[in-house]
Amino acid sequence: MLRRSCTASRALACADVPVLVAEPPARPRKLLQLARVTADDHVLDVGCGTGYSAAVLARLAKSVVALEQDADLVRIASEALMGAEGRIAVTQGALIEGFKADAPYDVIFVNGAIEQTPDTLLAQLAEGGRLVAVMKDGAQGRAQLFVKEHGVVGRRPDFDADVPLLAGFKKAMGFVF
Repeated sequence: MLRRSCTASRALACADVPVLVAEPPARPRKLLQLARVTADDHVLDVGCGTGYSAAVLARLAKSVVALEQDADLVRIASEALMGAEGRIAVTQGALIEGFKADAPYDVIFVNGAIEQTPDTLLAQLAEGGRLVAVMKDGAQGRAQLFVKEHGVVGRRPDFDADVPLLAGFKKAMGFVF
């Protein structure tokens, strides 16, 4: 017999409202392809949330620093990624600051939208390093690939994307008449 009632534990699944989850698995897939992560790469995962993207990156790269600023998410990611010690280090800090202690990085993977060029993160790229992020201008977001070559960082837009804005990456509002 099929039951059609919602229990308290399944209330969100049965609700007729949009639900924001910490990390939908489809979100990082195209950004991962854009980053071209290799087995020799040292990766900074900015906004790692519950650790899903860090786990995927660790399967592709040599090492991953998973950065999150929310203490609850850091705890969840640390517990979820316990078995990957040595390949993944979970750390807490301001996302926009990156994690200078382990720089330079071959890949910086930004999990969400940003409204300004991430200069602090770009400074942590190794020569030949890549940073992928979704740059948002108003409601529209576009995935960007930043590459550091000969000490200079260039960028190229790739595909349209609509992802939530990451904390700390909102463009400062100026005075407007």
